[in-house]
Amino acid sequence: MAADSEPESEVFEITDFTTASEWERFISKVEEVLNDWKLIGNSVGKPLEKGIFTSGTWEEKSDEISFADFKFSVTHHYLVQESTDKEAKDEVLEDVIPQSMQDLLCMNNDFPPRAHCLVRWYGLREFVVIAPAANNDAVLSESKCNLLLSSVSIALGNTGCQVPLFVQIHHKWRRMYVGECQGPGVRTDFEMVHLRKVPNQYTHLSGLLDIFKSKIGCPLTPLPPVNIAIRFTYVLQDWQQYFWPQQPPDIDALVGGEVGGLEFGKLPFGACEDPISELHLATTWPHLTEGIIVDNDVYSDLDPMQAPHWSVRVRKADNPQCLLGDFVTEFFKICRRKESTDEILGRSTFEEEGREIADITHALSKLTEPAPVPIHKLSVSNMVHTAKKKIRKHRGVEESPLNNDVLNTILLFLFPDAASEKPLDGTSSTDNSNPPLESEEYNLYNQFKSAPSDSLTYKLALCLCMINFYHGGLKGVAHLWQEFVLEMRFRWENNFLIPGLASGPPDLRCCLLHQKLQMLNCCIERKKARDEGRKTSPSDNVTNTYSGDAGKSGDQLGPDNLRETDKDKGEVGKSWDSWSDSEEEFFECLSDTEELKGNGQESGKKGGPKEMASLKPEGRLHQHGKLTLLHNGEPLYIPVTQEPAPMTEDLLEEQSEVLAKLGTSAEGAHLRARMQSACLLSDMESFKAANPGCFLEDFVRWYSPRDYIEEEVVDEKGNMVLKGELSARMKIPSNMWVEAWETAKPIPARRQRRLFDDTREAEKVLHYLAVQKPADLARHLLPCVIHAAVLKVKEEESLENISSVKKIIKQIISHSSKVLHFPNPEDKKLEEIIHQITNVEAIIARARSLKAKFGTEKCEQEEEKEDLERFVSCLLEQPEVLVVGAGRGHAGRIIHKLFVNAQRAATMTPAEEELKRMGPPEEKRQNLAADFPPPAGRELILRTAVPRPAPYSRALPQRMYSVLTKEDFRLAGQLV
Repeated sequence: MAADSEPESEVFEITDFTTASEWERFISKVEEVLNDWKLIGNSVGKPLEKGIFTSGTWEEKSDEISFADFKFSVTHHYLVQESTDKEAKDEVLEDVIPQSMQDLLCMNNDFPPRAHCLVRWYGLREFVVIAPAANNDAVLSESKCNLLLSSVSIALGNTGCQVPLFVQIHHKWRRMYVGECQGPGVRTDFEMVHLRKVPNQYTHLSGLLDIFKSKIGCPLTPLPPVNIAIRFTYVLQDWQQYFWPQQPPDIDALVGGEVGGLEFGKLPFGACEDPISELHLATTWPHLTEGIIVDNDVYSDLDPMQAPHWSVRVRKADNPQCLLGDFVTEFFKICRRKESTDEILGRSTFEEEGREIADITHALSKLTEPAPVPIHKLSVSNMVHTAKKKIRKHRGVEESPLNNDVLNTILLFLFPDAASEKPLDGTSSTDNSNPPLESEEYNLYNQFKSAPSDSLTYKLALCLCMINFYHGGLKGVAHLWQEFVLEMRFRWENNFLIPGLASGPPDLRCCLLHQKLQMLNCCIERKKARDEGRKTSPSDNVTNTYSGDAGKSGDQLGPDNLRETDKDKGEVGKSWDSWSDSEEEFFECLSDTEELKGNGQESGKKGGPKEMASLKPEGRLHQHGKLTLLHNGEPLYIPVTQEPAPMTEDLLEEQSEVLAKLGTSAEGAHLRARMQSACLLSDMESFKAANPGCFLEDFVRWYSPRDYIEEEVVDEKGNMVLKGELSARMKIPSNMWVEAWETAKPIPARRQRRLFDDTREAEKVLHYLAVQKPADLARHLLPCVIHAAVLKVKEEESLENISSVKKIIKQIISHSSKVLHFPNPEDKKLEEIIHQITNVEAIIARARSLKAKFGTEKCEQEEEKEDLERFVSCLLEQPEVLVVGAGRGHAGRIIHKLFVNAQRAATMTPAEEELKRMGPPEEKRQNLAADFPPPAGRELILRTAVPRPAPYSRALPQRMYSVLTKEDFRLAGQLV
């Protein structure tokens, strides 16, 4: 039994040869990708049109596969074409060679200016590339290359794919590809040679023809003719007398007003270096046959002047230094600085002049002590304030960031009213160079949230930009801002309106800094109106009606204003002279006891008609049409009311936050309504004072006519009469209007607590300005600077009329309006806008450079001038431009002259030598070779169709591409 069981206990190891290896898995992944992209079978397209490789659209799709743990990316590159008819697709011909092999002989798209390198080398419209996925990976060993090629071959055979499949080998910078294409009964290999040093025998056409014929190995004795396409590229780098016309501005002439094309309020423009670095001339012989032309190591017929096709491209300078771009970029850099003005300048800006060490214990007394302002007239010398003296005291005169001349020039530019002897009225002086009001350019500030281009804020932004770039950088900016803030305080204290600002409340469409300055102007206007009113009215007898309207400065009331002589000596109301800036004395309205004494009304509550009528009417503006009071029939007078307080956007936001925090409870809602009804209460008090004996219905009829409903009813006598009553919302219990009416006292606007406390608001604005760091200031003013840059670019573009630039400017405006409307735009987005502006500036500079080089302005004939201008604009927008007439055309002659001048300068040939060229034609022709330098690049394409391997085989396309440069030699061949 033991012996019988022994064979059963033995274990046999079984090797399963059906398990797929890594190589087989890789092949199946390649096949899977080709199937997914539907690249199987025969795909016959239309013949390629001329220039379609450049004008057509190329697309690509990618996938990732791996061979073991090595990752490859598979990319399908193809030219988008209109799909052929379905009927044509269904007719699959057995003997048709793949489309890619037919494309090899197509001569319509040789040397495309912008395409994938394999398109240029092989003329393919569609191909697939397998390359290492990571940039640092490379297939270097020969065994790996062969393994990949065999994988490709198997995958193409299994799927029936007729699209060429390439594998990238060696380092990526070498651009080495090997590939294969299979069709029914045919197979072609794509091979490549890449050398650093060029073998001497292959530097000309005859040597390349030899290698092409030896590779073909044609069995026929008389070889079929070889078609040749040749392109030589010549590079022009030395422009000689065509120097770059842009000169850097002369900064030393700044004070005199003439600044070498640069003055305050105007941004510089243009590139400091030539934005066109090279001109590449490609001379092409597109259709040559072997034997027609001679090109060997001894002699060449390839004369560039005889080439039938010339095409030109320009190489742009990498990031040329552009003045406008640098200006805006340097200003934007301030946004990232952290220092305050005091830290930059070294001492406190508002330190008292006579003290070296400030004692904080005296701060309160310093604020409360009345300090008379000794300056009575505004002048430039007054504007250079005491801070300048302190800077000199602590740092020396020569260390001051801005010298007096520059500072005075800037201040006169910002405040032109300082130089005039006329009284200061705050009217803005408009510069003739600014775009007209209401124009699209002027209203850009609305989109950018900047400021109008004739405003003080806009001018300040440009001055700070210039100071930052040319006069002391950040220190200069801090110094000018310090001067500006003190000028604002000086104007507030002396009732001088700020020029360059529109009157009225702050414009919320502008930047916050502009709104703050407008708010300060509102405060100055109110203070000025109050002070003028105090001077013009006698204190004892006449009581002025003060409206508080900032926009109309006190004389808003006009002839309709009724001035009432106060005969009642016992009136407790205060006269203009008794008003002061003390809040306790001026801002509080009269107490209840005083009201009882003066007016005999019980706590301002609604009394009977008799009690109301006993009050003296005050603060009347004019009579209201035909309306009369409902109860006593007296005419209804419109009262002088206080204007609502102007607000900047940060105050509005702060107010809305406070109101939102009150919540939705009944108490919170009531408090919110009380806060919002301050203006309503003031108007009610003015109305009561102007119309003694009035009721709420009278007020509603004037203030909100919709809330007083009138109906025709029949009275007791049968007559139709109008009967009116308050609307339903006015009759709601605890209505806000009813409550406000009951608490309102008959007080005219001039004696009410001010809705707009100009003193407090002005101090808040001045404090806000004083604490701004240069970085905050730059953030506020950056929209103005971008606005100015866009206007400058539009102005310069209009002189050149470049269609592509017009589109880019529209994109910049659209992009900027989206970005700048946010309170704190991202730095990255701001940098994008500045980069776009710089790009446009560079394009315009390139256009000017090319116009100067081709002399478009010197053309006498109008037709030639138009042709040249069209040629220059094409050079800017297209990758390569065909020269009409080649070397004999107008543009060709100019290009030839440019090369001749460069060659003459390079070989130091005097101009007299040129006369010797005017000899016999043979001699002249030999000299022409010296007109051009040796070609920087030589490209040749050799094509033919021969039967291989036997004479009776089908004739199939053969092609070889060669490129020869100074340090590079490449052969890209395809053999069937």
